[in-house]
Amino acid sequence: MFWKRKSLNTYNDIDNNESIDNLKWKIALESTNVGLWNFNVKTKDVFFSKESKHILGYEDHEFPNNAAEWNRRMHPDDLDTYFNDFNAHVDGTLEAYSNEHRILCKDGSYKWVLAKGKITERNAKGKPTRIIGTHTDITLRKKKEQQAKNQLDLITSQNKRLHNFTHIVSHNLKTHIGNFKNILEFYDEATSEEEKIKLINHLKTISKALTTTIVDLDDIISIKTKSNTKELSERVNVFKCAEHIINSLEMDIAHNEIAIYNSIRQDDFINVNKSYLESVLYNLISNGIKYRSDERNSKIILQSVHTKNELRILVADNGIGIDTNKFKNQLFEMYKTFHGTKRGDSRGVGLYIAKTQMEAMGGTIEVESNLGAGSTFILSFKKQKPSI
Repeated sequence: MFWKRKSLNTYNDIDNNESIDNLKWKIALESTNVGLWNFNVKTKDVFFSKESKHILGYEDHEFPNNAAEWNRRMHPDDLDTYFNDFNAHVDGTLEAYSNEHRILCKDGSYKWVLAKGKITERNAKGKPTRIIGTHTDITLRKKKEQQAKNQLDLITSQNKRLHNFTHIVSHNLKTHIGNFKNILEFYDEATSEEEKIKLINHLKTISKALTTTIVDLDDIISIKTKSNTKELSERVNVFKCAEHIINSLEMDIAHNEIAIYNSIRQDDFINVNKSYLESVLYNLISNGIKYRSDERNSKIILQSVHTKNELRILVADNGIGIDTNKFKNQLFEMYKTFHGTKRGDSRGVGLYIAKTQMEAMGGTIEVESNLGAGSTFILSFKKQKPSI
């Protein structure tokens, strides 16, 4: 705030005529580990009780009665509201002062503190001369609030995905059922055996497509139901996992003359579901083979990149690429294709499943691509802290 330093050691240093009621209040606060602060508005002198200092991990003699010392420990994101709330009370805008802020402790961690205060003395002109308040450690409460918020965000996100998934299921099943209905009506109206045989073949085609759709949806439901189970926690060597996929695609790689480079660090490990990671890598590498360019020698490069908080796996190819400007909001939707190759084996399911599997593993997937210049898929995993 705007206080000056003055060393005060007891409550009587502030007011030699401290009342019995104030002493009772002091004793009550000490018994509940609530800190007390006392601010002289005119002189800018401040006093922090030993309980306030204990909240930060300091003994009484280690922390000065200096407002600047408290203020400099304030989390930068909380400074504005901290000053605004206090000044609003001094100016008379707020009846009482109340502010929650993070404060840097002796051990380098931040704690959440609830500061409350109220003007207790005024001069003859009605201007405030003294404010007395409390400090309460609310770190545990804020942690629980954040956990509750995270849980709510997770449930909201899951409900949104479930809503979208329901629309996908409804749309696709209705389409197949509608096709069945139409073909059967045409069959009833058919007058020749040749026409009936042709319609029966159409029914078989629709039946095969329906079966494929049901299998796809079953795979996705299976992934989603496992997203919070222990099945998703294995210590996996990423390099070896990628090598396994490359070896399984050896025939395709050789047949299509693809140069593939596994530059993932051999000591990179993550805790995920191995089957899911293999599935995602298989999907991306096989897509790199499938959508290669005939205009240049094809190659796929896998590498790992470390940031402070994440391990990122990059799968890059120099294939035909994707127009990400055109398809920006559809890249990982179900039954969406973007390559314009009219391939019969492109169902638009692979990237949707890859995204679902990455989310189930607690990771994310992004793509950077230019039409005609190739694609780079980025798999991001939060680094796990080593267990103590």
